[in-house]
Amino acid sequence: MSPTDASALLTVRGLQKSFGDNSVLASIDVTLGAGNVLALIGPSGSGKTTLLRCLNGLELADGGTIDVAGERRLDFGSPVGKKDLLALRDQSAMVFQHYNLFPHKTVLENVIEGPVVVQKRPRAEAAADALALLERVGLTEKKNDYPFELSGGQQQRVGIVRALALKPRLLLFDEPTSALDPELVGDVLGLIKELAGEGWSMVIATHELEFAREVANEVAFVDGGVIVERGDPEQMLRHPREERTRQFLHRLLFPF
Repeated sequence: MSPTDASALLTVRGLQKSFGDNSVLASIDVTLGAGNVLALIGPSGSGKTTLLRCLNGLELADGGTIDVAGERRLDFGSPVGKKDLLALRDQSAMVFQHYNLFPHKTVLENVIEGPVVVQKRPRAEAAADALALLERVGLTEKKNDYPFELSGGQQQRVGIVRALALKPRLLLFDEPTSALDPELVGDVLGLIKELAGEGWSMVIATHELEFAREVANEVAFVDGGVIVERGDPEQMLRHPREERTRQFLHRLLFPF
């Protein structure tokens, strides 16, 4: 069952976003309880990435509201200032599909960039936290390497560590395994499952249906900029109510 607005970590109402004449988010409502995981599924171009980017303040929505942790409610029906966007971004951290690591910085420098430059934390404190996180994911020995020296799976684990180093209330994952070779997918999904088990709040866009079923408290099918259907993962993925959801799942499971 979805939490009430009063108990929610994240409450989104009527979120809209267009690029020119192209309406990408028509009207999105999302509610997420603290410690819960919402998996977003849907075809490419359905609006999943844009939704995540709006939640993180990387894209400025055209309408609707976003409230994270009940601390700052942003109403995009009126002008939203840079200070408000930065406050929104401070509540969440994004893990990108293609890693988005700084190529000219080492692994350690990538991880401490946000805490030091954005959050103004002492460099020594940020470095100590970063090293502890890198040890957790088995990358301590790679701390002085550059992204081009890492495998895709290692780069994505650094991306996750970089997000965790910001100590956000909400983790956002945009297709975190879609750029990985198949043999590397399991390590990254395993790490995300560990974080979910520890009570991290997450919104995850993914095509990994079994992963979504195992890790999410709720699954939402997004298509055409709206949430067509949402519900319990078992019900949604095995017995969807909407015909459009059934079509999408059938094509994903039986592509040929």
